[in-house]
Amino acid sequence: MGQTTNHPVMERLFILIVICYLCGGVVELSGQAVESPQYRVVHSESDFEVRLYRESSWMSAQVLETTSFEKATKDGFHRLYQYVHGDNLNSSQITITAPVLTSIIPSVHGQEYYVRLYLPAKYERTPPQPFPELNLQFDKRRSRCIAARKFPGFAKDDDINEELDTLVSSLNKHLNGKPGILTEKSAYAIAQYNASHHVSGRLNEVWMDLSGLTIDC
Repeated sequence: MGQTTNHPVMERLFILIVICYLCGGVVELSGQAVESPQYRVVHSESDFEVRLYRESSWMSAQVLETTSFEKATKDGFHRLYQYVHGDNLNSSQITITAPVLTSIIPSVHGQEYYVRLYLPAKYERTPPQPFPELNLQFDKRRSRCIAARKFPGFAKDDDINEELDTLVSSLNKHLNGKPGILTEKSAYAIAQYNASHHVSGRLNEVWMDLSGLTIDC
């Protein structure tokens, strides 16, 4: 039999990846595991769990001049997408990971947004350098204690504040008067795990960093 080419198939797959990522999602390939930051669960409640994440490496895109979580995520991920698909000084193609993590940090000027993509373990020390015009930063995150609350559907501007409020309320009941009570104005992050074309069975999480609080982790 003669040798066949998979170029048309790969081109269609590439287009699918572009569409899914620009919509703020994560591509899920059948039969292939998607690498994610490693953690262990140290406490579990009915509506949230506390995880101890290992040290991990991320590429981060700060997004300015917006008050929308959705717009910030799309803008930041567009730059990260270019980076993982070759817009770096090595022209490296970097394996897809999950989740896409958008951090929302209150400030005197409103809110600051940082969109992050986890780097595979092989790049945890020396990742390819992004092109300067992408304005990305390598972000080495130390081991930390994270509270995570799962929620379904699409992560939208109108929904994430409600999810955050619910997590904060649950956490403060768990802390039960211990130092470090959280508020709705604390920094938090939204983790998105699914491709945009998945309209059912979607998984998102709201994260809060508990490092420094008086809890067992």
